[in-house]
Amino acid sequence: MAAASPTAAQVLVVDDEPDLRTLYELTLLREGYRVEAAGTLAEAWAQLDAKKFDAVITDMRLPDGQGLELLNRMATQQRSERCIVMTAYGSAENAVEALKAGAFDYLTKPVDLKQFRSVVASAIQENTAAPRAPRGTTRTSGDRPLDSQAALQRLVGESAAMRSVKERIAKVARSMAPVLVRGESGTGKELAARALHACSHRADGPFVAVNCSAIPEALLEAEFFGARKGSYTGAAQDREGYFQAARSGTLFLDEIGDLPLAMQSKLLRAIQERQVRSLGSTQEDAVDVRIVSATHKDLAADVQAGRFRQDLYYRLNVIEILVPPLRERRGDLPALCEALLGRIAQESGMPVPVLSPAVLERLCSHPLGGNVRELENLLHRAVALSDGEELQVDFAPTQAGALEALPAGTAMPPSARAASGVMPGDLQAYLDQQEREILVKALHESGFNRTAAAQRLGLSLRQIRYRIARLAIAAPGGDEPHDGPG
Repeated sequence: MAAASPTAAQVLVVDDEPDLRTLYELTLLREGYRVEAAGTLAEAWAQLDAKKFDAVITDMRLPDGQGLELLNRMATQQRSERCIVMTAYGSAENAVEALKAGAFDYLTKPVDLKQFRSVVASAIQENTAAPRAPRGTTRTSGDRPLDSQAALQRLVGESAAMRSVKERIAKVARSMAPVLVRGESGTGKELAARALHACSHRADGPFVAVNCSAIPEALLEAEFFGARKGSYTGAAQDREGYFQAARSGTLFLDEIGDLPLAMQSKLLRAIQERQVRSLGSTQEDAVDVRIVSATHKDLAADVQAGRFRQDLYYRLNVIEILVPPLRERRGDLPALCEALLGRIAQESGMPVPVLSPAVLERLCSHPLGGNVRELENLLHRAVALSDGEELQVDFAPTQAGALEALPAGTAMPPSARAASGVMPGDLQAYLDQQEREILVKALHESGFNRTAAAQRLGLSLRQIRYRIARLAIAAPGGDEPHDGPG
């Protein structure tokens, strides 16, 4: 057994079962840590009063109280130790309560020692990183310092709403608690998730983004958990799943509300147990990932309607970050336009065009219901069609303007008929035509990419495929719309 050096990290283990306490002590001593132990809350406080530790590991149930009492008192005293809570098998509510109270992470008994060592190492790394680097920095691969403030500034805007988002990200990045990012389509939820990863002690690890709505249902389990060679038709070799690919990093589950119920159950188990089993395997593998999920849906309403599991909802929604719609932060438009135009110009290899005050004023009064994504599309189109230094944005005509421009005797489209108050003679045909117009517009603006169009309309890939087939929509030239990048 390696002797701990005087400068080794110090860990306090609190558990009333002597055999388990000894097992944890020996495991940590073999890792080179200095270890103290306590069997009760009172003993733990005596140790904490006497010295400072780098990490505290406590059982949830102790003879003279709850581990949460220790956690809450440490938080009240603003102690720097990262606290890991151990809960009994299946006690999901206790784990969620501990994370909400500020625990760095939790472990489920019986504890997997490999996972135990990994979680303790992460807690100590997080706690000791600050003295080695300037405040507000994390590390990226290659040991290059990454200014966490720079990561947050990628979330453009200094409105009160955006400052609140950035402050919350900086605050919650230090724990392992699952985060649910909510917001309308196009608000920048993935950008918030990436900033959260960049500000965390996991910035060295991978950030794996998964669009849950874009994966065929039959492939969900293999995509998430991996598959062994021959486990299904077409599996010619072993392959990793998203959980394995995100090991020691962050797994971002976008559009989590589109997961089928059967897959929700399997995802819940993987999150609770930190174990996944690849298709065709008889063995479970421990995974060390932080879960960040996102949705534009009202998951609480979906829980009430039976479309989303309540236990998974509470497990994912330990901490919530709400990204505001663009209409609630119009003051950020000048900065957003500047940042977007700079990126568009860089990608196209051209000088940054000038956005005149008059055009910016028109943008500020435009509805922008599609949020930042719609603004980016408008600017992309403007840059592509621009023939001078000053940018002219091509706004779509309003519905009233379109009605005024109709030649005499022209039949009104369904959307115009609704605005004029004319009742349709065939409700289903009217609704189908309205839906068709919306789908065709979204597909046209996305280059007939079904995945992009579905995201813009708040649909899953399966839903938009069904609607395209039902309404017999084809791309120009009669080709089928596609699902690839575009």
